[in-house]
Amino acid sequence: MAQQTLEDCLQRVELVRQEIGKVLVGQKEVVEQLLWAVFAGGHALLEGVPGLGKTLLVRTLSQAFELSFQRIQFTPDLMPTDITGTNILLVDEKGQQSFQFQHGPIFAHVVLADEINRATPKTQSALLEAMQERTVSAGGVTRPLPDPFFVLATQNPLEQEGTYPLPEAQMDRFLLKIDVPYPTEEELKMIVRQTTTSQVITVEKVASAEQIAEIQQAAREVLVADAVLDYAVKLLLATHPSQQAIASVNKYVRNGAGPRGVQAIVSLAKVRALLAGRYNLAYEDVTAVALPALRHRIFLNFEGEANGIRPDRVIMDILDELGTQKV
Repeated sequence: MAQQTLEDCLQRVELVRQEIGKVLVGQKEVVEQLLWAVFAGGHALLEGVPGLGKTLLVRTLSQAFELSFQRIQFTPDLMPTDITGTNILLVDEKGQQSFQFQHGPIFAHVVLADEINRATPKTQSALLEAMQERTVSAGGVTRPLPDPFFVLATQNPLEQEGTYPLPEAQMDRFLLKIDVPYPTEEELKMIVRQTTTSQVITVEKVASAEQIAEIQQAAREVLVADAVLDYAVKLLLATHPSQQAIASVNKYVRNGAGPRGVQAIVSLAKVRALLAGRYNLAYEDVTAVALPALRHRIFLNFEGEANGIRPDRVIMDILDELGTQKV
């Protein structure tokens, strides 16, 4: 990787951060994790109580990129064809009939799936092929989606009535899950000052699809030493209940993370290393991305659910157990 290329990547990413910072107050860690997902070429799930700026963040991100954007508001009556599109019957002047495919909102570079857990599993499953294969099959024809393509979904952890938990297979398609925290007292003041005036904020487009692809390629070229890769694999295997697992895993975990988990860890860690100006992966990159990469891939058993245990606690226990061990 040429030094000039690395400097160009870092400058471009900093411009994106600045544009997002014009609109979004605080949430720097959330913004950073979302950028990890984009530059790793994956999808992200944002979870937080209403009003924390999840939708605003995704919309602003799409404005900073020269990418098409579509927002889908998920509701219980939303149908799969409302997302993917469907064939419609057309009649010309001569009365001849033909079918034409009407593209759905999924055909965009950035798709905001707002309150995704309010739709039925049947509708949620309409995203599976798009998220995994980057294609949509309808009417016997498979159509490619734009490149790049990202599904950035939001969900509310508080509202239980009228919601449908995402299937495990769909959760696994998200590269990472971002917990959006509540703003601090000072940030709340800034939010009020910024949103209760007549000031109009304009977000400039500072990164094209080609420039995003260049950053993604640069991230893939980050080197991974065998010892660091072994550490990432050991971290993943530690999420599985077994005789070698730590006590909290055996006590609270029903199923650990699958192979996509370690793929996510390495992909995200490579982006983190690149954005830190490094050409190689470090142990600290692996530990830094462990929570967002694994928290939605660890499924608790009844005892874990009943005791209010969060996957984050289990992951932190594993990281503490591994410590600074070099494998």
